[in-house]
Amino acid sequence: MNMTQLARAGALLAALAAGYGLYAIGLQRGRSMPPAAPAAAPHPPGVGTAGRQPLYWHDPMVPAQKFDKPGKSPFMDMQLVPVYASDASDASDASDGGGGSAVSISARVQQNLGVRTAVVARGRLTPAIVAAGSIAYDERDVAVVQARSNGYVERLYVRAPFDPVRTGQPLLALYVPDWIAAQEEFLNARRLQGAGAEALVDGARQRMRLSGMSDAQIRQVEASGVVQARVTVTAPAGGVVSQLDARVGMTVAPGAPLFRINGLATVWLMADIPEDAAARVMPGASVEARTPALPGTVFKGRVDAILPQVDGATRTVKARIELANRGGRLVPGMFATVTITPADRREVMLVPTEAIIQTGTRSVVMAVQADGAFRPVDVETGVEADGQAEIRRGLSAGQRVVVSGQFLIDSDASLRGTATRMDAGPSAPLHAGANANGHADAAGARQ
Repeated sequence: MNMTQLARAGALLAALAAGYGLYAIGLQRGRSMPPAAPAAAPHPPGVGTAGRQPLYWHDPMVPAQKFDKPGKSPFMDMQLVPVYASDASDASDASDGGGGSAVSISARVQQNLGVRTAVVARGRLTPAIVAAGSIAYDERDVAVVQARSNGYVERLYVRAPFDPVRTGQPLLALYVPDWIAAQEEFLNARRLQGAGAEALVDGARQRMRLSGMSDAQIRQVEASGVVQARVTVTAPAGGVVSQLDARVGMTVAPGAPLFRINGLATVWLMADIPEDAAARVMPGASVEARTPALPGTVFKGRVDAILPQVDGATRTVKARIELANRGGRLVPGMFATVTITPADRREVMLVPTEAIIQTGTRSVVMAVQADGAFRPVDVETGVEADGQAEIRRGLSAGQRVVVSGQFLIDSDASLRGTATRMDAGPSAPLHAGANANGHADAAGARQ
């Protein structure tokens, strides 16, 4: 055996000796220690740590499933949790609505959750309807100038469409050959003397009238005693010439349209009202109109009529609004935005809009019961305006509803396995007092 092998054997023997020494020391110390106290016997099934009797066991993640003995949850990798009588102390209160366990929320936790309430009150709601529209001529303020007899246009005083005109302003000069014979007959009848002359004069005057001459033109012939073969046609009303059909040299026939004059003292605003809001707009409702062409100017008027026709493309109804147009600043074609205040101001039940929770298929509010409990209530809502919502069914005046913290209350109900939730329909109340098991403090700790 060489030296290297001897060194390895010595090291192995030294390690074995050290290990045996440590084992002997540990054995000696163990024998010198006093005997350990016997282990506490496990609690028999069905008895709690404080001597309370559990009602059942459940998995907090699946609270609806109950078990009659402890063990491991078949749903999650965790032990079942006992539920004691104090946890279900409000089960009798919930028996009338579905029998779910309640959530207890102390006043301190309500403050931590930021729970605020409001009183259901009766009041008048005046929701304004905002719509777009455009300015149009008032079709009631229209004057049409037509030819009364066959003639020729000799001269035009108004030569372009949309020129402004005033009442009595000359429009055109006509040469009317048919009037010459009627006027000469009238003048000849006036020169006759004797019995029956007056009847001949009246007959000649009537023939002038039938030829298309006006009473003013007949009086002019009587006063001058001269045949008037030419006539100047004047504007019967002021406004703008919206249609011009006369040209110099053209022949006109009786009844031919020459001019169309639209007044601008009043204009119509044709507003597009959404179909679902048309029922709230009635004739007589006040209107405020604004147009980008006149910033800062507000035109006030009233709804004149709701036209009985729905636009199939935009699903809107036309509301005809009459506006006074002082100075003629509003002209047809202008874009305008209108704010309509419905005339119906009946009293309705009102709650703050933020108190209403839309679950997708239902509208729910969290109502405060007389005993301080919270209960979700299905409601039927109406119109909304100025932060208030109309309640048509589900609440009565004087009740209190939660306006903030509803989702935190609902979340606490979910964590505690309460059957009553806003997305499940009203059943068990959510109590606002602390229970004997300290659940409220736990809820506050989660915040």
